[in-house]
Amino acid sequence: MEDHPEEPASPARRGRRPGQNTTRQAVLDAARRRFAADGFKATTIRAIAADAGVDAALVMQFFRSKDELFGAVMSISPEALSRIANAYRGPAESVGERVARAHLAVWEGDQPDADALRAMLRGAIANEKANTLLREFIEARLSEGARQSASDRRDAEVRVALAASMLVGVVVGRQIVRVAALAEEETEAIVRHVGPALQAILEPLGHDSRS
Repeated sequence: MEDHPEEPASPARRGRRPGQNTTRQAVLDAARRRFAADGFKATTIRAIAADAGVDAALVMQFFRSKDELFGAVMSISPEALSRIANAYRGPAESVGERVARAHLAVWEGDQPDADALRAMLRGAIANEKANTLLREFIEARLSEGARQSASDRRDAEVRVALAASMLVGVVVGRQIVRVAALAEEETEAIVRHVGPALQAILEPLGHDSRS
């Protein structure tokens, strides 16, 4: 019987362990199910990690925050999330216009983020769970900018809910229902109308903002 030379052992791989892409996808799948079941507010990184069968620290290696994980699930880029968050940086007297402009830029642009957000909005109109998920996500963005300076928690919650409802209503009117007067108006014209209303709602929450 002819002997066959033994094949050399494969060298040990270096760097990331095998299966990183599979693990990341498992986290995304678990997050998608958890967000759908519990909503954005109640979902935790720890719960997602448990569902995916990994450590919470590993989830944070892939995604730096719950916001970023949600963005990945919904195909929203970290840049879009940052743009909305950064709207609160600057003088308190112009926060309304900045928030309106940032939200409209992300929701109504030509980038993939806008397509993902509009798809979320269409789903929210038809599905109660999707509605809750979208509402909590938007409210979380607005609350983040107000958290440091709001003295009355209940008042802050009401103001954030009003601001979120206003922003969603404008996008629905322009992008989904397509009310002619709104859909045909330039974005900056909408900002000039909506900005002062948002200012009246948000400015008491952001009175400690610094330029």
